[in-house]
Formats: sequence, C-alpha cells, structure tokens
Amino acid sequence: RRYPTVELRAETFNGSTHVPVPSDSAFLKALLFQLRLVDEHVFVEQRDTCTRINHSCVYSVSTPAGELWPVLAFHKSGLIYACVPLVEGTLEPRPPLLTVSGLSQGLALLLGIMDYVSPSRKNEAELNTKIGQLRNLLIQACPLGTPLNTEIRSLNSSFEDIQEMPADKDQPAWRSSSYKGKPQVNVCITEKVKCMQYDQRDVVDTWQVYGAVNCKCDIEGSAPNVTLSLSLPTNAPPLQDIVVHHCVTSVDPAMLMSTSAEPLHDAVYNGPYKFPFIPPSDSFNLCYYTSQVPVPPILGCYQLVEEGSQIKITVNLKLHESVKNSFEYCEARIPFFNRGPIAQLEYKVSYGQLDLSREKSLLVWVIGQKFPKSLEVSLTGTVSFGTAGKEHPTDYVCTGNTAYVKLYFRIPDFTLTGCYVDQHSVQIFVPGKPKITASRELISSDYYIWNSKAPAPMVYKPLLD
Repeated sequence: RRYPTVELRAETFNGSTHVPVPSDSAFLKALLFQLRLVDEHVFVEQRDTCTRINHSCVYSVSTPAGELWPVLAFHKSGLIYACVPLVEGTLEPRPPLLTVSGLSQGLALLLGIMDYVSPSRKNEAELNTKIGQLRNLLIQACPLGTPLNTEIRSLNSSFEDIQEMPADKDQPAWRSSSYKGKPQVNVCITEKVKCMQYDQRDVVDTWQVYGAVNCKCDIEGSAPNVTLSLSLPTNAPPLQDIVVHHCVTSVDPAMLMSTSAEPLHDAVYNGPYKFPFIPPSDSFNLCYYTSQVPVPPILGCYQLVEEGSQIKITVNLKLHESVKNSFEYCEARIPFFNRGPIAQLEYKVSYGQLDLSREKSLLVWVIGQKFPKSLEVSLTGTVSFGTAGKEHPTDYVCTGNTAYVKLYFRIPDFTLTGCYVDQHSVQIFVPGKPKITASRELISSDYYIWNSKAPAPMVYKPLLD
C-alpha cells in the first residue's frame, strides 16, 4: 500500500536530495537483492563489503534514483515484511535510528501484520485469503499513513461497512465503520499495581499504580461527540502522567503537565478530568494514567531460613483496611529455585488452602475471595527437598536464601486510586437515551514480597539518592 500524502511530505522535507520510492516491482527486486535472497553467492561490493554490515533490520536499498533509506524489512517463515517509514526531517546527515519515530511505528505495524498472517502460513488458501484482506484492514489500521491500531487481529473482519472514503466529509479517518442501533457506551477502568516489598530497614518498599480507561462506543453518526469524566473521592491522590488517545478533541493542558517525576504540591491538577472525544468504531483505550497512592493494597512479610537439609518459611499477609475485601481470586505463589523437588512438607495455614504444583517446586497458597475479619493471614511450614533434576526451575538472581513470594489477585468494582466514572456525567450528543455501562477493577502485576532474611537482589532495588 502506498500513501501519496506521505511521499509528498518526504519530498517536502528533503527537497533536491529526495529519493522517490520506485515502482512495486523495482522496489521488490532491489529489496530481495539487499536481503541476499537473490545473488546470495555472488560478492557485490556495495552490499557485501565489511563497511555495510547491518546490525538491525533497517536497510539502505539501492534504486536508480539513489539510496532509499530507511527501509524496514525482515524475513520470517517464508514471507518478507517491509515498509518505508517517513523521516520527519533531513536525511543528510542520517539521524540516529532511535530518533526516528516512524521506525518504531512501522515495526509495530509489521509485527501486527505478521501476528495476523503467520498462523495461516501452512495453509496456502487461508494465507492467500488473509493477504487479500490486508488492504481493507490497513484502511482501519493505517488510514492516512500513520498507524492508529497495530493489533491487526482485533480489527473488524467484516468489510461490508468499511468505507474506502468517508461518505461524510466531517467523519474522521479513525471511524472506519458505521453503527446502526440503540446507542450504548461501555467504560472499564483497569488499574494494575506493581509492588516490591522487602521488610528491611535499609531498603525502601516501592509500589506503583497504572490505570487505563477502555471504551466501546456504539453510536450512530459519522462524528458523534462524547464527553466522559473521571472522578476521584475527596482527598484522593491526583491522577498523573496522563496520556490521551488521539480521538480526544481537547483537554486542559494542566492535566497533561501533572507528572509523577515531581513531588506532589498544592498546584497539582486534581480534576475534573473531562475528556471530550469522537470515538473510533472499535474498543479503544481513552487514556492512561499513574497515581502515587499512599499504601499498597496487601502488606506482606516473608522469611525463609535454611536449617541443615530443611528450610523454614513464614509468610504473613495483611489486607489494608481501605481495600475492598472481595476478590475474584487471590493467591500467593512461593517458588523454590535451584533446588530439587519438594520431598516433605509440613505446614499450617490460618486461612485458605495450600497446594503443591505437579512439578513439586512451587507452593500455591489459595486465599480465596475474602480475607478473614482480622484482615490477616499467615502460613508457616518446613520443607525438605530431593535431588534436583533438569525440569526444576533455576534462577541466577534467586540463589541461596534470596527468594520471594509473588501475589496474584483481582478485585472487581474497585480501584486503588478510587477513580470511577460517574454514569450521569457521560454526555452523548445524539438522539435517544443511551445505555451507559461502567465498571472498574484492580489487578496485581509483578507483586513481589522478598525474603527479609536474605539480601534483596540489586536489580530489584529502587535507585536511592
């Protein structure tokens, strides 16, 4: 697929030094030559000299008009994936690869295409069908030459309602299909909490919260206007590091300036967080944010001590009183690296149940859907091991008594920041009464509690001033 607007921009940036993209057949021939897929046994100085050794999948392709750069290409499972990204600036001298944003965008798009195409590569008929559908999918994924959605598999595979050109001149490029039916909006706030707890005086515990607001707007019209507001409880920490989807039409600049890199102060933006937007046809993330919450949801302490051929473990967990005590699931996994299978296990749990994995190298403490009234649970046990085999887990970081417990949980209808969507604040400027559905959830992500009886590995320690 070619984008004349992108090629015109490239010519504007580079003027007389511009190298046009040749015809498809000439480009393919030059690319096959550069990738050594033709004439691979012949030494060609301009391609095979030591000064042209390529350490990336970015190439300079020789054409009759000159050297075309950058060309992003790779060869995978019998197929070649290639694109020519736009460099928004002069090419002389060549800018460093890391400064060319089009390269990362192009790579993401090619990987999305590969993910869509590659499962069918062994069935030629199915492969040809998928390749034939790519043009229509690219109308949605990359309508004007800028990738908007690189998850090709998630795009609409029904092409009847995809328009080559919008029928309405006011319809934005990202609304690639039209909807007929009762208007409805689904919003889900997903917060993920990362945590590192050490229970040591000289090491500071750290935790971070990342939020995403996902929307699916089924609304008639070529360019419907929607306004959605995020609300916070009184005295809740503000949202920071806010990144919005390109369909958002306007936001208060102070909202985007609030950053977690600076200490919180009185001037920080604390709402209201209003997002007016023209929604895409499919599900999308309206915004991302972080927040500096004062406490992690579950506080823990893990102690592992080696005594002869046995090890003694103690795990204490406490749910913070501000956290909703209603889980979809909650479990603690205790792996034992660089040891043999668990041969003998004696334990006592105050709540829940303890299971041993099939490989006998992992204890799974299933706490369940609620903590007890005390909000505290504990596990003590003695473990001995057999002879280690190849199938048992190893880890170069967790050696000796350096070990961890990892928590997995999901709390529906709850966010650690308190962030929620007020359904009555959702404004949709279309006829009819829309149906608004709002939900939220908190999910653990890399939630570690390190053994306080051993030094925590430096790679997991926060950088201290």
